[in-house]
Amino acid sequence: MGAEGVRNEFGGTAGGPVVQAGTIGQIHVAPPPPPPPVTPRQVPRGPATFVDRTTTFDSIDGRTGLTVLSGLPGIGKSAVARSWAERQRESFPGGDFYVDFAELRRRQGADVSAGLSGCLRALGVADPYLPPTLGELSALFRSRTAAEPVLVVLANVTEPAQVRALIPGGSGSVVLATSQDRLAELVLDGAQLLTLGPLSADHGLQLIGELCGAHRVAEEPEAAARIVGYCSGLPVALHVAAARLLSSRRLTLALLATELADEQRRLDALRTGGKKLVTAVFNVAYDGLGPDAARMYRLLGVYPGRRWDTATAAALARLTEWEAAELLDVLEEASLIESAEDGRYAFHDLVRLHARQRAEDEDAAQERDAAVRRSADHLLNYAAYADLAVMGGRLRAGTYTDRVTERMADDGPFTGRSEALEWLDSRRAELLAAVRAAAAIGLRQQTTDLAEALTALYLNRRYLADWVESGELGVRAAVADGDPAVEARLRCLLSRPLLDRGEDDRARDELETAVERADESGHLLLRASAREFAGRYWDRHDGERAIAVYAEALDLYRRHGDPRGIAIGLYFMGCAQDAAGRHSAALATLRDAYARFMAIGDGGDRRMGARAKAAIGACLRNLGQGEEAVTELTSAVEMLREVRAVHYEAPAREQLAELAGERGDLDSRREHLLRALEIYEEGGSPRADEVRRRL
Repeated sequence: MGAEGVRNEFGGTAGGPVVQAGTIGQIHVAPPPPPPPVTPRQVPRGPATFVDRTTTFDSIDGRTGLTVLSGLPGIGKSAVARSWAERQRESFPGGDFYVDFAELRRRQGADVSAGLSGCLRALGVADPYLPPTLGELSALFRSRTAAEPVLVVLANVTEPAQVRALIPGGSGSVVLATSQDRLAELVLDGAQLLTLGPLSADHGLQLIGELCGAHRVAEEPEAAARIVGYCSGLPVALHVAAARLLSSRRLTLALLATELADEQRRLDALRTGGKKLVTAVFNVAYDGLGPDAARMYRLLGVYPGRRWDTATAAALARLTEWEAAELLDVLEEASLIESAEDGRYAFHDLVRLHARQRAEDEDAAQERDAAVRRSADHLLNYAAYADLAVMGGRLRAGTYTDRVTERMADDGPFTGRSEALEWLDSRRAELLAAVRAAAAIGLRQQTTDLAEALTALYLNRRYLADWVESGELGVRAAVADGDPAVEARLRCLLSRPLLDRGEDDRARDELETAVERADESGHLLLRASAREFAGRYWDRHDGERAIAVYAEALDLYRRHGDPRGIAIGLYFMGCAQDAAGRHSAALATLRDAYARFMAIGDGGDRRMGARAKAAIGACLRNLGQGEEAVTELTSAVEMLREVRAVHYEAPAREQLAELAGERGDLDSRREHLLRALEIYEEGGSPRADEVRRRL
C-alpha cells in the first residue's frame, strides 16, 4: 500500500493483457500472438524390412529441391521415399507432407487441388478458408511453407503439373516424387531424375532371408535363387512369395520355385524383361488359399472402393461379420491385403487388379453384378443413417431413408452429427466409387439414392469435383428412370458445386430444367426448393430477378405449409432485398424470418436464427440505425457462439468493430477485431492478415 492509501493488488484470473501501475501514461496493448504453428508429419513410416537402396539414398542425401524416383509398379519407389523420409525427418523442422495421386485419381478424378487442400488442412487452414482456384491454393501453400524447410513426398505422379503445384516456398525444402514415368520435363525445373531398378540377386536373397529366415535360404540356396529370379527382384513379389512360404510349413523353397516356373498360370499386369512374373507371384499366393478365402478375394476384387471394413466384406460375401473377419485374417496372413490403423483393409494396387482378373475369369457376370449391388446397398444403408444424423429432416426426393428410420434409434450407428459427418468423409472415396459402379451396371435406384445421400457430405465439406461427378451420374440415372421429382432434386443439388466452381452457365441450365421437372412432378415443396436454388444463381447476376424468384418460392412454401421452408425463403429474400438496396423491406422480411426460425420445434432453429439476426444487424447499419444494429449483432454473436457456428461469428464481429470505430469506441473496436482474428487464425483463414493489419 502506498503513502496515499492506494492499493495495487490483483487477484483472480485474467483473460487478456493486465496493466498494474500507479500512474498510467500512453499504453499500447498489442494483439495476442498467433497460435503456435502446426507441424504436419504426414509421410507414413517405411517398411520394417528394407534392403539395397543405399545408392539411391546417397543420391538424395544433401540435395535440396526436386528428385523424381521412377520405375515400374511394385519396384519399391514408395518404400524408398518413405524410408528416406523417416531417416531424414528431423532435417525438416517445417514438417513433411504426403500426397498419393493414385488415391486422388480413384476418389477425386486426379484433382491436384484436392492434394493441395489436404496439405493446407494439415497446416491448419479450415475448409471455409481454402481458396477456390488451383493457382490460389498453390500460392497459399508456398506462403505457408516459406519459413522453414519442409519435405513433400508425392506418390504415383503421372503429370509434371502435379509436382509443380506442390513445390513449397521454404529454402532448403525437398520434394520427392515417385512415378512410373521418368517425367523428364521436370529437368527444366531443376529436378534430379533417378530410376529405381529391381533388387540384385544378392539383395533379393537377403530380403528373402530376412522375411523367411536365413536358415531356410542356407538349406535350399538354389531354390531361393530361382525364386528371386522368377520374381525379377521386385520387392512386392518377393514379399508375397515369402508370405506363402511362411503360411505353410509343408511348402519348401523348391516346391515354390517349381510353381513359379509355370508360366501358363501368370496373368499379370507388370512386365520386366518381357516376362510376366509379378502376376505369377500373386497367383501362387491365390492358389494357396482355401475355397472360401479365394471367393472372398475375388469378391473384394469387384468391390467398388479401395478400402473396406469387416461389415462391408460380410455384406459383399453374404456372411456374418465373424465369418468375414476369419477370411480377412487369412488374406492378410498371405499378404494379399493390408490392415490399417482405422480397422479397414486395402489391396495393394497390383493385387487388386489380380483379384479382379480372377473374378472375371472364374465368376459369371451376373454374380459379379450381384456383389456390386450388395456393396452399394450396404454403403447406402450407412449413408442414409449419416444423412439423417447430419441433415435431419431436410427435403429428400429419394426414399432411401425409409429403409432405416423404422429401425433407427437416435442416430443409428452414429453418436451424433459430427461422427456421422466424419464417417461420410472417411468413406467418400468408397461412396463415390459405389455411385460409379452402380451407374455402370444400370442400378438406377442405388445411383440416385447414393448421389442424393452424399450431398450431406458435400454441403458441409466442399469436395467439388466429387460432387459434380456424383451429381451428373445421379441426374443421368434419374432421367433414365423417368422420375421428374428425383431429377429435379438432383439437378438443384448439382447447381451448387457448379456455382462454386464458377460454371454459372451450366448451373443455370441445370436449374431451369430442375424447375421444369419440379413443376412436372406436382410436388409443392420441391417446386419451392427448386426456385430457392434458382434464386441463389440470380443473386449473382440480377438482384431484382432474385427477389422475384424468391417470392415465387415463398408463395409455394406457404401453400405447402412448411415452416422451415418459409423461414429459409424469407431469409434469402431479405438478404437479396438488402443487397438490392431495399433496406426497409429487407428489415421486415428478415425479422419475419427470424421469428419463424425461432418457432421451429421445441427450441427453435437457433443456428439459422442467429444468421438471420446478423443479417438484421447488417440491414440496420445500412439504414443508419447504428445502436439498434449493435444490439442485433451482439445478440447474433452470442447465439452463434452458443451453437458453435464461429464461421459466421467472425464477420459479425467485424461489423461490430466497424460500428464501434464509427462512434469512437476504440477499446470495443479492438476487442471485436481480436476475437475475429482469433477465429480466423484458428481456421487458417487468409482474412486473418487483413484483420491483423487493421489492428
